[in-house]
Formats: sequence, structure tokens, C-alpha cells
Amino acid sequence: MPITNDMKTKNLTISMGPQHPATHGVLKVVLELDGESIVKCTPYVGYLHRGVEKLAESMTYLSALPLTDRLDYIASVCNNVGYCVAVERLFGIEVPERAKFIRTMTCEMARISSHILGVATHALDIGAMTVFLYSFRDRETLLDLFEMLCGARLTVSYPRIGGVRNDVTQEFLDKLYAFTDTFPATIEREYETLLNENRIWKQRTIGVGVITAEEAINWGMTGPNLRGSGVFYDIRKFAPYDAYDKVEFDVPLGKNGDVYDRYLCRMEEMKQSNRIIRQCIEQLPKGAIMAPDAPKFTLPPKDRVLADMESLIHQFVLITKGPIAAPEGELYASTEVPKGELGFYIISDGSGKPYRMRLRSPSFVHVSALPVLCRDAMVADFIANVGTIDIVLGECDR
Repeated sequence: MPITNDMKTKNLTISMGPQHPATHGVLKVVLELDGESIVKCTPYVGYLHRGVEKLAESMTYLSALPLTDRLDYIASVCNNVGYCVAVERLFGIEVPERAKFIRTMTCEMARISSHILGVATHALDIGAMTVFLYSFRDRETLLDLFEMLCGARLTVSYPRIGGVRNDVTQEFLDKLYAFTDTFPATIEREYETLLNENRIWKQRTIGVGVITAEEAINWGMTGPNLRGSGVFYDIRKFAPYDAYDKVEFDVPLGKNGDVYDRYLCRMEEMKQSNRIIRQCIEQLPKGAIMAPDAPKFTLPPKDRVLADMESLIHQFVLITKGPIAAPEGELYASTEVPKGELGFYIISDGSGKPYRMRLRSPSFVHVSALPVLCRDAMVADFIANVGTIDIVLGECDR
């Protein structure tokens, strides 16, 4: 049949998700396509909403801590520390030096664990399977160390308001130090060898998902997604907390703001995290791990049987000891988690519970920037763009 001028074509609209492996969670993105070119990209969030902020308002400051594990559950200890830092500033609690170094050390362990999983799943999405297998081997070592430290591998709830739950052992420090001896060479020998000069990887990442420094700032991007565009901003440097002002590390920056530069930033950040962990172990001071004026958790008597989870939560709230009533006021405190800037805005009415708590989650901001990354892109580039922003929907929807 001959083609005539009165024949018209129309764009195709498809839905990626909310159940699609490449969206890294229950994210729905509606794509309007002209052939294989993306005309419009519209993300829809909220499928994993659990009301973390509102739940925290009905719990004491201490009993709300486990809620933060479920934000970025890949690096839960970083969320715990971010929440603790905010509450400690509200209460005016000074954390002991030993606890600061331990928290810094564990946060960098979580940063490596998060970046290594992010790079692995991103590579798998694009077609590189071997990196995925290598990464799970190294991540398993870190999860085993977390288990040795506090008994949990993923959602640890290890930090406490005013310090940490328990001290580190010499066996833990020795095994962690041994890991840091070999990990940088492992990155260079296996990960970078497989990807850095891989022609398929470079074709799928160089010049894809470009966002300029000005655009990245305007969209509120932080973390490696911002630094990949060449913007020097890291809260650990500009507003240091815990022991970050006592260790030396570099902040890697990209030049082109594309998928490849963001990948390189994360690879270098893992090496810098390794460097920070070694310094924390070498400089770890002796002393207390909890501030004397911090709220404390006391275990119930051994003869009390917990009938169900409701009674456990009830007791957890009731047996909080120490100064649980915060001064009236409001504050915003932010920390540098693997995904970017995690902020807690807390309003206190003088009671033992936050009157209002609001989270500034980096994944929510980065999802909103997807339409910018996907402009003039192909459908295949959408997969690369979702992987490069390294989102986690528990934190995005909260």
C-alpha cells in the first residue's frame, strides 16, 4: 500500500514498572516513545509508602530509630547515624570520641556495600554479569563483619543516640583491616579491568544521561550524581560530623556529567572509604562508647515473656530511661549517605516524641530528575539512566 500524505503516526505510550527489574524497586515510569526515542518520561512514586515520618511522631526518639533502617536498607547504618546526629543536636548531647570513630568506620563500610551493589546491578542491567558475581562475594564479607559486630547483616540499628550499642572487638578490627588490605587491588584487578575500557560498557554510558553542573544543582542532586557533574560538594567535608574532620580523604569529581563519570566517581569513592576505614582503625581512641546523658534502653526482666510483637514494641517505648524530653525548638541536620544528602527536619514541642519529622531523601530528588536525564534518549538509555542514579524506593517513598 503506498504511503500518502494523509497518513499519520502517533507516539506509543508504555509503562515501565511498577514491577520491572530495571527500575530497582516498585517505581513506575510512563514513557512516551517515537519509535525507540523517548519523547516524554514521567516517573510515579509512592508504591512503597509506609508513613515513616508520621510513625515516628507516635514513638519516642529512641524507639523510632529502627524506622530509619528501612529507608535505604542497603546502607542502614548511615540512616541510623543521620537520625542520631539530628536528635543529638536537638538534645545537646556530645558523643564520645571512640563512638564517633566507630560510627564513621561503619558508615564507610556501608558506603562500600551500597556502591558495590549499585555498580553491580547497573552492570547487570546493561549486560555485564561477571561484575555482579564478584561484587556479591566482596559485599558478603562486609555483611559478615556487620553480623559479627551487632548480630544483624542488613537492618542493623547499631548506632544509638549518644553513641553506639556495643563496642567493637579486636577480632572484628583485625578482620576489617585485613579486608582493607586487599580491597583496593580487587577493585582495580577485577571491577575496573572488566568495565573501565570495555567498549560495550563505554558505548552504553559515555555521553548518556548528561546533566550539567548548573542543572544538577537546580534539581537538588547530591552525592555521586552531583559530583559526577563536577560539583565539589560533600557534607563530610563542608559540615563534618562524627570523626570525618579527623580523617583524610579525597572527593572524586567527574567532568562530563554522564553515566560513565558517575560510575567512575562511585568506584573512586569506594577506595576513599577504604582509606577512611583504615584511618579509623589506626586512630581508634580508648574510652566510652555512650554519652553519660544519652537516653538508654534497658532490657526487661528475664522472667517476663513477650507474648507478641505488640507487647515488645510497647515495652521498648516504656522502658526507655534517661532524658527523653527534648527541649522545644526545631532543627535540620544532614549527613552524607551513599545516595547523597540525607536530612532530618525535626520539630520538638518539649515532649519525649517528635512533634513533626520530615525527611529529605536523596532518592526522591534523583527520581524527579529522570526526565532531564532521559531527554533525547533511546529506550535502552532509560535502563542506564535508572541505574546511574542508584535509587532505593524505601527511601524515596518512605
